Amino acid sequence: MEYTEIQDMLDFITASPTSFQAVEQLKARLAEAGYEEQVESAAWTLTPGGRYFTIRNHSSLLAWQMPETLDQLSFNIVASHSDAPTFKLKPNAVICENGYLKLNTEGYGGMLCSTWMDRPLGLAGRVIVREGEQIVSRYLNIERPLLTIPSLAIHMNREANTNASYNAQKDMLPLIGLGSEPFDMKALLAEELGIAQADVLSFDLYLTCLQKGYVWGRHHEFISSPHLDDLQCAYTTLQGFLQGHSRRSLNVYCCFDNEEVGSRTRQGAASAFLIDTLRRILSAVQLKEEELQRALASSLMISADNAHAVHPNVPEKSDPTNRVYLNQGIVIKYNANQSYTSDAISSALFVELCRQAGVKTQYFTNRSDLKGGGTLGSISTSQVSIASVDIGLPQLAMHSCNETAGIEDSAAMIRAIRQFYSTHRCMPEEGVLIQQAD
Repeated sequence: MEYTEIQDMLDFITASPTSFQAVEQLKARLAEAGYEEQVESAAWTLTPGGRYFTIRNHSSLLAWQMPETLDQLSFNIVASHSDAPTFKLKPNAVICENGYLKLNTEGYGGMLCSTWMDRPLGLAGRVIVREGEQIVSRYLNIERPLLTIPSLAIHMNREANTNASYNAQKDMLPLIGLGSEPFDMKALLAEELGIAQADVLSFDLYLTCLQKGYVWGRHHEFISSPHLDDLQCAYTTLQGFLQGHSRRSLNVYCCFDNEEVGSRTRQGAASAFLIDTLRRILSAVQLKEEELQRALASSLMISADNAHAVHPNVPEKSDPTNRVYLNQGIVIKYNANQSYTSDAISSALFVELCRQAGVKTQYFTNRSDLKGGGTLGSISTSQVSIASVDIGLPQLAMHSCNETAGIEDSAAMIRAIRQFYSTHRCMPEEGVLIQQAD
């Protein structure tokens, strides 16, 4: 990728401190490319070749390109996620103790706690406010240093470098100021939004790392940024989606919220959001349920979520024969217990796509004695019965406040996903799947 493209991705990530802002960024880029929003509560009118998107909960987004013909219809679906591990603000958040003002938070997802300490932190998310007779969402992103989580001095914890542990209710509460009396959090939010305090009704707010993404290394071979997992995939798969085109396949781009906490929300991958949308699309063009089932049988979903690269200082944590390296291509992820959906068929289809796109691939499995994480693929396919492959881009320090990846892998993902979205496949009989450029 050119430097301007890398910087555009890092700017996208910086502007997306929470899933709400990420979806706003995606919405703006889709609208600029000519995509029309379809509101879930309204009737949909779709036309052949049309371009559309819909949003749920302001934090999950689906976009699609209508094919020009409905003969031998199939779906090309790519899913990523908009959220990342952080700390969420509780209601009645202000704690006043020992002359300090702190905010009461709880962990969201599996973050690396130590990386959040002694950093300048902001606050971002959404605030629900009263505007006349309406109740509306206002997005808030306090980008100035507002908070910090101070670590305990080594003199008071001699085991800090050998046996660190963190209590979320005790050790991870952010400091916001000094004082002997608590203040009303809604007053701060009203001031930031320029509204009356009485009009602030509720909020979904999260701590944000203010570190901006950057390129580094001896030969500028690395990028580091918050939220590479999974906004790096959200960005690159969107670029591939916007650049790809198929006459006969219905291309679908998904960015779900709440992957880091299990996806079991109305806007998560475990919800009916995707299958609801597919049914509405086909209903809008007068296709029946049978056509949906036939199309799914010839379709492929790509679950795009980053993967663990070999660590430079702890390489023994990686599998002996399936090791992942930065700048060495897209990762195909396998797990015998189906934490990942990749199998011989879906993997072969993806490898062939990458060969056509001139992109290298590599394989990831966990060590057999280590339990790894899961991702969107197996969750989504429990709602939509479709062949699926789990892929990602290699990175270091996953779930850190500041993660690291290779500079070349983003371009590889864009090329592969563009090829995917320019492909049509059909299954004329059981066991035979034809995949061809369209």
